[in-house]
Amino acid sequence: MVAREENITHAAELLHVTQPTLSRQLQQLEQDLGTKLFARSNHSIYLTSEGALFRRRAQEIVALSEIAREELQHENEEVSGRIAMGLGELQGVKEIGRLMAAFQKEYPKVKFDVYSSDNEDIKDRIERGVLEIGLLLEPVSISQYDFIRMKTREQWGILVHKNNPLAGQPVIRPGDMVGQRVVTVHFDTPVHNELRAWSGDYARDMANAVNYNTLYNAAIIAREREGLVICLKLDSHFKDMKFIPLAPKLELRSVLAWRRQEIHPKATAAFIDFLKKELV
Repeated sequence: MVAREENITHAAELLHVTQPTLSRQLQQLEQDLGTKLFARSNHSIYLTSEGALFRRRAQEIVALSEIAREELQHENEEVSGRIAMGLGELQGVKEIGRLMAAFQKEYPKVKFDVYSSDNEDIKDRIERGVLEIGLLLEPVSISQYDFIRMKTREQWGILVHKNNPLAGQPVIRPGDMVGQRVVTVHFDTPVHNELRAWSGDYARDMANAVNYNTLYNAAIIAREREGLVICLKLDSHFKDMKFIPLAPKLELRSVLAWRRQEIHPKATAAFIDFLKKELV
C-alpha cells in the first residue's frame, strides 16, 4: 500500500492504522531484511531497486499462498479450481481456446488464469510455480518438461507499412530486408537463431534497430517509422500495416509444456489428461 500510494499517511489511512505504527513496521522490515526498501523525498516515499524486487517477490509469494489454499480447499471436492497458463502470442491460442471451452463444458467449476508473454518469461514463471502450463514456440529447450505438440503451424513473415517499398511484394526473400531498419525478436534466443538461419549470409547486413518479445508494441513502433517488423502471422490487424510471408516459407510448431514429475492440483491434472486425449 505504501509503494502504491507513495505516501505513508495516505497508506496508513487506507490500512486503518496510525502513521507512526506503519512507519515502525516499515523500519522493522528494513532492519529484518538488512536493506533499504524505500527512499524518501520531501513529499513522497518510493521504492528503491531492492524494494521493487522485494515487492515483486512478495506478490508472487502471496499469489502462491492463495493458489495453495484454493487447491487444498478443492482437493476433496469435484474437479474445480483455477489453472494458471502462460500463452505465447501464437495462432495455437485458437486451439487452446477451443480446448478450454470443451474442458469447461465437462468441468464447469474450473477457471483459467491466462498470462501472455514470450518463451523465456513463461518458462521462468513455470519454474517458480506461478504458472502450471505454458504454450511455447519451438524451438525451445524443454528437456525437463512433459509436452504435447500443437497441430497448428506458425507462419513467419513481416508486418510492413503500406508506404514502405517492400509493401508491394507478394513474398519476402532473404536479402530483401537489407537496408531496412528492422524490428525483430530478441537476440540470443532459439527463435532468433531460426530467423538468422533463414536469412543466411544476409543476416549480418541487416540493421536490427529494435528488438521485442511481444508483437503489439513492436508493430506500433514499426508503423510509426514506416518500417517493418519480423513476426508471426496472427489474427491481429494494425492500421496501415500489411502482412507478407517469408519465402522460402518458414513455419514452426508450438508445444503445451508442464514440469515433469510434478504433483499437479486436481484441476490441472484433469486438464492435462484431457489434452492428451484430444491432441495425442
